[in-house]
Amino acid sequence: MHPPPLTTHGQVPLGLPVWRNSAWGFGECAEYADACGDSRSALAPGRVDNPTTAAFAAAVASLEGAAAPEDVSGQAFASGMAAITAVLMTFLRAGAHIVAPVPVCGGTRSLITNVLSRFGVSANFVDYGDLSRVSAEIRPSTKIIYAETLSDPTMAVSDIRGLYRIARGAGALLVVDSTFATPIVCRPLEHGADLVIHSATKYLGGHDDCVGGVAVGRPDLIARLREVRVDTGGALSADDAFLLRRGLATLPLRVRRMCATAMVFAAAVAKHPAVRRVDYPGLPEHPGHRLARHLFDSGPEGTRYGACVTVTPHGGYDAGVALADGLRLASIATSAGGTRTRATHVVSAGHPRLGAGSGVDAAAVRFSIGLEDAEDLIADVTQALDSLPTSDG
Repeated sequence: MHPPPLTTHGQVPLGLPVWRNSAWGFGECAEYADACGDSRSALAPGRVDNPTTAAFAAAVASLEGAAAPEDVSGQAFASGMAAITAVLMTFLRAGAHIVAPVPVCGGTRSLITNVLSRFGVSANFVDYGDLSRVSAEIRPSTKIIYAETLSDPTMAVSDIRGLYRIARGAGALLVVDSTFATPIVCRPLEHGADLVIHSATKYLGGHDDCVGGVAVGRPDLIARLREVRVDTGGALSADDAFLLRRGLATLPLRVRRMCATAMVFAAAVAKHPAVRRVDYPGLPEHPGHRLARHLFDSGPEGTRYGACVTVTPHGGYDAGVALADGLRLASIATSAGGTRTRATHVVSAGHPRLGAGSGVDAAAVRFSIGLEDAEDLIADVTQALDSLPTSDG
């Protein structure tokens, strides 16, 4: 797809233009026929393709595929769930089977169990901490092994290389939701994933002002995915694509700062007597710590373990609510990845979709770390914790 010329008298715009077109004019019927026939040489109708959304998808593909063994392309969607839905609808049929982790994003679990099940897709949700359990659930009908680089809210780390070996042995695709890692922490394609999905609403956009999703992978897989996107209408708007693409410009700076702050925050909060548990893979006691050190990128600030920390105080549900309500700097808010730190009492926010065996405690509060100073965030959570019990008795 070739957009209209973007140069003027030899000058090239440094900012991405926003093509708000919902339709395109053509000089002759043959050109129009090519576009309607999905020719790559012309702009298709606005619902199908758009230069601004294509630029965003290509940029994410470049980030995720920086050291991938094969070429990488991408498709942008109206939301992260739209991207996940399109991926599963593209590569699953009636009678197919999918293996997914416990825990998994509540929306993804709901899609699999409440929607895809109506079309004859079966699923098993497995503890990925023991890959032998994953192998035990493989069937001849298994078409997708689904994983999350970092699972929300327990911050479980997926053994992408181990899952790749299982997927290859089963003739299945390995699909990885890497929203909470971002390509600044880990790039699953380098470790064997076939497709990587992001809820771009979160870290890729990063400013709580747009909604979108993206999937990247081998061009042959993305071509099939594009067909389903077009048929189901999950197109990303040009304005959201512009904001998401602009967010990518500061993604490395934001994520590196957030990860460094999260490490300091998690280590400090874990020492508070009112805290029973802190889930953060940067802590040595976290079950995924060693795996994260092998998979995740590092820099002068050390290994990047992500920017979400889940704090579970003593005292159960009431203590979790009190912790969230007692915060002054961090806001109680949905989503993650923005510049401001927000806290989510997990059960209050998502208990209808967490599912049995999710491993989520009723007191758990997930912090999505923003760009504030670590000392200010620690002081804020400390004053909220000081009034809470120091045991579960």
